[in-house]
Amino acid sequence: MKYGLIGEKLGHSYSKPIHEKLVTFHDIKDYSYEIRPVAKEEFHDFMTAKEFTGINVTIPYKTEVIPYLHKIDAHAEKIGAVNTIVNKEGKLYGYNTDFYGFLYTLLYHNFAVKDKKVLVLGNGGAAKAILAVLHYLKASQIIIVKHREGVNCISYEEAALKHGDASFIINTSPVGMYPCTDASPLELTPYKSLEGVIDIIYNPLETKLLAQAAKLSIPAVNGLEMLVAQAKRAVEIFLDSTIADEAIQQIHEELIMELQKN
Repeated sequence: MKYGLIGEKLGHSYSKPIHEKLVTFHDIKDYSYEIRPVAKEEFHDFMTAKEFTGINVTIPYKTEVIPYLHKIDAHAEKIGAVNTIVNKEGKLYGYNTDFYGFLYTLLYHNFAVKDKKVLVLGNGGAAKAILAVLHYLKASQIIIVKHREGVNCISYEEAALKHGDASFIINTSPVGMYPCTDASPLELTPYKSLEGVIDIIYNPLETKLLAQAAKLSIPAVNGLEMLVAQAKRAVEIFLDSTIADEAIQQIHEELIMELQKN
């Protein structure tokens, strides 16, 4: 394939329609984007064959691809994960565009995290880029919350008791994702100083967490915008070009309309 997405179990992905919409801003006719499931036993052969121009990478290969790469960019190195790879004359170069996607989301919605206390729910692979952006923007306190207290993380109970003054809550856990849409990672009422809530889930568009934030008049954002923004950066890397940020909002709005019809 020329361009596409690899992962072990991809299921339904929005990446193909997003990429196809993005390249219309360049009026490119021959850009094809393929969704390619790659089993673990096929992964090594796929990476060594290098039969692609550019790929995006998702679970579980964001770290597994790194040994195959000639070089990775600073964000990917700091995060420890790669989600975009370009093949340049047989040498593979890795990037992390999730960093850009989350950074765009915060800046677009004027979520000023600098010098603020931020609670990050979950610390799996999805949290890596979010944590990197929060450090980059100089949040004063970044507190990881999990169901069980552990090294460098606290429990949900402790968060509610001791950190009700948090300014932002960001859910990177899968709690609330389809099909378990009636679940929420936490109750927002103990947090009296919230300036924003972000749930990186985008299916459903409004999780139970975001619905409660809206009910409490707290600015609430899902992960669809981040998905489009990181894809825009990936296309720019693939094509060595620039796409105006206005494309993100246009595609984001088109996707919402399409999803609401289904």
